[in-house]
Amino acid sequence: MVGSSDGNQSDDSSHFERGVDHIYEAFICPLTKEVMHDPVTLENGRTFEREAIEKWFKECRDSGRPPSCPLTSHDLSSTDVSPSIALRNTIEEWRSRNDAAKLDIARQSLFLGNAETDILQALMHVRQICRTIRSNRHGVRNSQLIHMIIDMLKSTSHRVRYKALQTLQVVVEGDDESKAIVAEGDTVRTLVKFLSHEPSKGREAAVSLLFELSKSEALCEKIGSIHGALILLIGLTSSNSENVSIVEKADRTLENMERSEEIVRQMASYGRLQPLLGKLLEGSPETKLSMASFLGELPLNNDVKVLVAQTVGSSLVDLMRSGDMPQREAALRALDKISSFEGSAKVLISIGILPPLIKDLFYVGPNNLPIRLKEVSATILANIVNIGYDFDKVTLVSENRVENLLHLISNTGPAIQCKLLEVLVGLTSCPKTVPKVVYAIKTSGAIISLVQFIEVRENDDLRLASIKLLHNLSPFMSEELAKALCGTAGQLGSLVTIISEKTPITEEQAAAAGLLAELPDRDLGLTQEMLEVGAFEKIIAKVNGIRQGDIKGMRFVSPFLEGLVRILARITFVVNKEARAITFCREYNVASLFLHLLQSNGQDNIQMVSAMALENLSLESIKLTRVPDPPPLNYCGSIFSCMRKPHVVNGLCKIHQGICSLRETFCLVEGGAVEKLVALLDHENVKVVEAALAALSSLLEDGLDVEKGVKILDEADGIPHILNVLRENRTERLTRRAVWMVERILRIEDIAREVAEEQTLSAALVDAFQNADFRTRQIAENALKHIDKIPNFSGIFPNMA
Repeated sequence: MVGSSDGNQSDDSSHFERGVDHIYEAFICPLTKEVMHDPVTLENGRTFEREAIEKWFKECRDSGRPPSCPLTSHDLSSTDVSPSIALRNTIEEWRSRNDAAKLDIARQSLFLGNAETDILQALMHVRQICRTIRSNRHGVRNSQLIHMIIDMLKSTSHRVRYKALQTLQVVVEGDDESKAIVAEGDTVRTLVKFLSHEPSKGREAAVSLLFELSKSEALCEKIGSIHGALILLIGLTSSNSENVSIVEKADRTLENMERSEEIVRQMASYGRLQPLLGKLLEGSPETKLSMASFLGELPLNNDVKVLVAQTVGSSLVDLMRSGDMPQREAALRALDKISSFEGSAKVLISIGILPPLIKDLFYVGPNNLPIRLKEVSATILANIVNIGYDFDKVTLVSENRVENLLHLISNTGPAIQCKLLEVLVGLTSCPKTVPKVVYAIKTSGAIISLVQFIEVRENDDLRLASIKLLHNLSPFMSEELAKALCGTAGQLGSLVTIISEKTPITEEQAAAAGLLAELPDRDLGLTQEMLEVGAFEKIIAKVNGIRQGDIKGMRFVSPFLEGLVRILARITFVVNKEARAITFCREYNVASLFLHLLQSNGQDNIQMVSAMALENLSLESIKLTRVPDPPPLNYCGSIFSCMRKPHVVNGLCKIHQGICSLRETFCLVEGGAVEKLVALLDHENVKVVEAALAALSSLLEDGLDVEKGVKILDEADGIPHILNVLRENRTERLTRRAVWMVERILRIEDIAREVAEEQTLSAALVDAFQNADFRTRQIAENALKHIDKIPNFSGIFPNMA
């Protein structure tokens, strides 16, 4: 007896309804209580189902009992049985009549307008017939019941649809002709729809039927052609469904469909990549070529790139080494796709992609790569070289490979030039390889050619790569770059144009600003050229735009702003030589801008550069301050009028003794900059401290009243901070500057007397006196004399004896 999997309505073949022939007792096996299929007779004349009696005899043997008759319990002398051919034929005739009667009932019941119970019972009859005797499926097929069952999928009852799906599954099991009938018309599309629209049991039945259909290779293409079928099936395999059977059947259905290469490609595009990778590993050469080609066109997320590299990376590298050009092309394009992520690039490096890649790029001879594929090789190499992974790149700059790269750049088209420049960008980003690249460029004179790419307008990627490369080279070749940019070709103007473009801040703008920022800041000719092209007006407009929030671009705003500030600061290095620089600084109130930038917390380089610029401007204040003309001398009418007090002018600068302002004379005192610079003396970054200290030292320069300068520092609470800088002795350069300032501060008798007994300050001065350079030792000696640590017979202290 065969039971139903759903449990609510049994498919019990011992239950027969009206219109079906009566069952005879002789047809029933005493052991199974079911109609027999292969009746056999014992020596005592009793008849049983062959399978059931053989099982009984086995149990007797296993328990050590002699064989016996299950009905009489009498022992048997033999376990031999005789087939009951006449009874079997009679049962088969009876079953055929009953199956025909059941099919007639089913045909009468399988209409959507009939009662649900009649439809369900008819479906049960069909399942019974198919499960009992497989040959009767032919009767089901011929009676066109399959189409009637398919019509039940249109029922509004979930239960009817569910039972119809179960029935169709039983009908098609192992029967390709039945499967072909089911697959006619829109039935497969309906099954696909059920994968997402039916309750859990319905989805399970639908995917089970699709699994049965997918066992026919001819129907796999049919299923795969249905819009959404693969996506839904793949979604079921990756779902967290509580129904494990759904997941398993969906997975097995997809496995059956993997026989079609076209479906495998579709699966890969929907995220099921393993079948494609498997065929790439084990398929025929033609299949490997097909799969590799498709892989090269497939968008992949980063996790998948790692999986692909780990699974088929070695196979792709082997294809790349092959002599077959189509295979090499397919492999290169697939490797290009997966090399752009750090994780997958690491895998490719570990499996040895670099040697064949470099060979393909530089080899000239039989079977060498055409230029279009050398571009792909260059792209892969650029991807690998520019990842954050710190692998050994030294081999990439050995054996004249940089020279070969430079030669290729000068003899190829824009597309491959761009990728080769990106390779050099990666090599110049690595401290171990940048010296080799710099040496090769210097000795070959290639800097002139590289600078020319700045003017490219038809290829943005090529221009960006060249600017990034020049930016990386600028700390090592600043003078060569400055000379190249000052030519007549207009590259400097092109850089300024890029920087000043009215767009959200781009990587190209940040690199261009960084490049100009690294050029020698005291190069008068370069600064004059920048004045000629209006660079500083555009730079200061950009700085103000960023500060005011008018210019956006979160990713590159910090390096861009830093580059702009450094470029703008260079004009302050030539204010003593170029009148236009002073005019510009006054017109645009540059000193005020740098004063505001001093407070750019978290941007150390901007604070440092701003302090340096203020120092440069402050050193010019003494020349720019306007001393008011004395009042005209009147004729002395008497001796008393000639003895009047001299004329006093109010509002003069405390340090420069003239009419000062931050805008016109760049005066730090009048601009309120002293307090802000003092605040930076406690900065964690020693370079910021050094720049701030240098700016403050401009108030104690020769030609100024040192006593008044010290007083200004004292009023800003700067003296304790300056003394502390000396005590900390953080760097030699900072100590040298601090000793110079402390010596001038200690010229003031009251201060010298106050700090004379501070052991830490004395120790710092003694250390400088003993270990610093010659000039600083002299200054330290004078400072020690001020506090009476070294005898000074003309010192400031009276003899107290």
